Amino acid sequence: MAGVVRSADGRMKGAFSGRRRWWMVLLLVLLITVFAIMQTKWVARWMYPLYYYDDIRAEASQYDLDPLLVAAVARVESSFAEDRVSKVGAVGLMQLMPDTARWIVQQPGAPRVSPDDLKNPKVSLAMGTWYLNYLIHRFQGNEVAAVAAYNAGPNRVQEWLQAGKWDGTLDGADRIPVGETRHFVQRVFFMFDRYKEIY
Repeated sequence: MAGVVRSADGRMKGAFSGRRRWWMVLLLVLLITVFAIMQTKWVARWMYPLYYYDDIRAEASQYDLDPLLVAAVARVESSFAEDRVSKVGAVGLMQLMPDTARWIVQQPGAPRVSPDDLKNPKVSLAMGTWYLNYLIHRFQGNEVAAVAAYNAGPNRVQEWLQAGKWDGTLDGADRIPVGETRHFVQRVFFMFDRYKEIY
């Protein structure tokens, strides 16, 4: 037999000798155990934490939005870091541009908060949730197009849709012309799905 050697006392040694077989069984049991642990909710919640959920739920309920979608946007935008400032100047938990924040507070029904206080998580969530709701309405309920517009701006997304560059669906997200927006959309909906499974 290939791979088998007889020792001086006549016993066979090879790839599946007793000791190696025991280690392989142990490794298999260990892998199964790790996989089982990974499937538990507490491990999933550790891997995909959800911060500021009471505030997120309160803001989302005002606009009949799924709070887990708002949470997914916050997670992808800032990893829930309330004082984050991006290299292009987006600020806070929901990573709003200061110009966008100043526009938001001038709109009817917008939250009455200071656009200069975007590092305050409650302010950022109030503005970001209002803006996401505005975008969903602007794109006739299309949450995928709204999330793309949250990243790229509504005029740009409208142009892609009208020109047929993108069909506005998650399945067609690989056709979004700008890589940053394409990845943003895919990551937000990945997180949205994870949150729905876990929470």
